[in-house]
Formats: sequence, C-alpha cells, structure tokens
Amino acid sequence: MLALACLLPACSALKIFYNQAPDFAYWYLDGYIDFTGAQSLQVKDDLGKLQAWHRQTQLPAYIDTLRKLRQRMPADMDAAQACAVFADVRSKLVAVSHRAEPVAVALVGTLQTSQLTQLERQWAKGNADYRDTFLDGPPQKGRDKRYKQAVSRAERLYGTLEEKQLAVIGQRIDQSRFDAALFYAEKLRRQQDVLQTLRVLVAERPSAEKTRLAVRGLLERWLHSPIPAHRDHLEGLTREGCQTFAALHNSTTPAQRAQAVETLDAYEQDLRALSSVQKS
Repeated sequence: MLALACLLPACSALKIFYNQAPDFAYWYLDGYIDFTGAQSLQVKDDLGKLQAWHRQTQLPAYIDTLRKLRQRMPADMDAAQACAVFADVRSKLVAVSHRAEPVAVALVGTLQTSQLTQLERQWAKGNADYRDTFLDGPPQKGRDKRYKQAVSRAERLYGTLEEKQLAVIGQRIDQSRFDAALFYAEKLRRQQDVLQTLRVLVAERPSAEKTRLAVRGLLERWLHSPIPAHRDHLEGLTREGCQTFAALHNSTTPAQRAQAVETLDAYEQDLRALSSVQKS
C-alpha cells in the first residue's frame, strides 16, 4: 500500500503529473545522459507513444487495483494481503519496463562514450549523498530520514498520524533488518552492471537482437540480484514492509480509514478521467 502511495503524487497534482509524464521522464533521463539533438527528438517521441499505450491499456488495471484497495480499507489487513498489493503494483511497473524495452534498445544504439561518463558522474553524486546520510554520518541520521519518508507516505494515505501510529513506524524501523552497507553494495552492483554492459554495446555496436537481449538481461538482474545475500536482503525488506504496513493500518482509527477510502477514491476518479482522454 505504501509502495502505491510512494508512486502517486498528491491527488490535486495527479492529472497534471500524468499528462506531463513524458516531459518529466525526458528531463530526468536527460539529466543523467545529456541527449544529443537527434536523441532528444527520438526519445520525446518514444516517451509520448509509451504514455499513449499506458493510458489506453494500463490505466484500467490501475483503476481496478485502486477500487479493490478502497474496498479493503475499512477492515484490518494482514501482511500477506499487504504483500499482494505490493506484488500487484510491482507487476505493473515491470510491464511498463518491458514495453519500454524497444525504446531503450533504440537509444542504446546511439549512445556515445561521453554520455556513459556523464551517467557515471551523475550516479557518483547520488552515491555521495547516500554515503553521507547512511554510511558516513551517525546512524541516527539515516534512521531519521527513513522515518520521515515512511511517515510522509503514510500521511499521504491516512492524513495526520497519531502518536501510537508514529510509534509503530519508529519501532518497526528500529527493529528492521535494513543494512545500509549491503543496500549500498547492491546499488553499486546495479550501476556497474549497467555501465559495463553499455560500454560493451557502445564499443561493439551489435545487432538489435543482441542489444535487446543485453537490455533484457540488465532488467532481470536489476529486479533479481545475482548475488544471493543482496537478493535475500531486498526480499527481506519487502516482507518487512508488508508487516509494517499491516501493523500501521491495523492501528488506524475509523476516521483515518475513511480518509484512506476518500484518498483512494479521488485517485480512482482521476485515473478514470485520464483514461477517457484521447490525446491527438
């Protein structure tokens, strides 16, 4: 549930965010890669087509997910039910990733070595921020950031939390198996996997089919780490997240659950409106 809340902006901004999603995605990617003029035109066109596909074929399933969640809100929930929500949301994101595969393949075929250097440089900045928060500073600094993020996501759904609910979140974070160093190691592994794979593709310029297989392999390794300890850690964090959400939800008041119903209904209505829009 909180995974879904993390993905959705404030209700009032959802329509704007969705309609401008291709632009947001382009600006985000351009910040990491620094597109050439020709790449910019192609990427913008491809992202627009991807959104059109998503609007037509995926939004109905999102609406159905929100409807089911809204109907569950008044009752208690267990960890298995929460994990089912997470798995559903994750499967939808994977579907988008697979649909975007041809876009990625086409872009990879035009990348230059200098753009990979730019990507590595931008990742290094994010890595430095992570180290500053979770590895180099006092443990409380990382704990506080995780706590604030969790509270923000929960309040996006339920409204203002009470002390007992804040205590649930704090206790769960304090008892979490989250290992900042192990999480960082997987973060670096993913980045190096991408960079090494792209460097080979840029140097060799293989066929589109070989490039497609390489891109598909990257996605699979991103989703399922080939390092057992890393994979187990991430899967354990997912299970913890399900347990935390169930505990938090079960501590909410009838008024907060009513707020969650209202929030999800607003998202649902916005998505219905978006799905009926046919952009020319």
